[in-house]
Amino acid sequence: MVTPSVERKRDVFWTLHESGCFVIPNPWDAGSAQLLGGMGFKALATTSSGHAWSNAKPDGHMQRDAVLDHIRHMVQATDLPLNADFESGYGKQPSDVFESVQLAVATGVAGLSIEDSSGNPREPVRDFLDAVERVRVAREAIDASGSNTLLVARAENYFVGRPDLPDTIKRLRAYAEVGADCLYAPGIKTRDEIAAVVRAVAPKPVNVLIGWNSDLTVSELSALGVRRVSVGGALARAAWHGFYSAAQALSEGRFDAFANSPTGSELNDLFSAAASTQAR
Repeated sequence: MVTPSVERKRDVFWTLHESGCFVIPNPWDAGSAQLLGGMGFKALATTSSGHAWSNAKPDGHMQRDAVLDHIRHMVQATDLPLNADFESGYGKQPSDVFESVQLAVATGVAGLSIEDSSGNPREPVRDFLDAVERVRVAREAIDASGSNTLLVARAENYFVGRPDLPDTIKRLRAYAEVGADCLYAPGIKTRDEIAAVVRAVAPKPVNVLIGWNSDLTVSELSALGVRRVSVGGALARAAWHGFYSAAQALSEGRFDAFANSPTGSELNDLFSAAASTQAR
């Protein structure tokens, strides 16, 4: 088995951002990464929520070392470029983000994202200057590493219940100015919002999150100028839905919820096929 080098995966990842529109789904463990890797996707991204739920924690409650171990494990689980959901950089001060980002780069990720959420329900979005500084420091850390790791900067306004499009655009533009390579405003949903963000940061690529039941298609998002599409914790939520529904039926003394589940043999075949694809 010939494993693509870290540098090669990073080069491929950059190329994906140069034109067109690609889907970057979010696995949460080695199994989901392997299956997605065998289905024709060109890159993968971790999900902080999916990882946290698999550890019986709410999103945002994993410690930095555990997240770094997870990212390293996920990089090793797939030959595809991997983008790390690195939350807000795991540092109380912008200066702390430098070390955290360098540790993330050392895992072999092809890209990583820094968000501006604060974790404070009263002020869920970080102060503008503080948020910009954190992205700038993340850029410095990547540059100091000598790698071509792609930096994604996220404006969390809509995601944390503060749907302010002008402030979102102001933040994304500022993040681009200090070195973000790709911009991301999770939570924007309408065609007008998406188009406005794409126009505002052009020619930088834009990531759009579709983590809900949306009538938009990848073709339509591409026509709006979106470069990549992620689903966040949606795949993990779908898996938990299936598990919870089956467990609820079991608790009521019923076994009918297993009716549409794949058999063990079918799953074994799927993972065998995924492993074969990975080994090529």
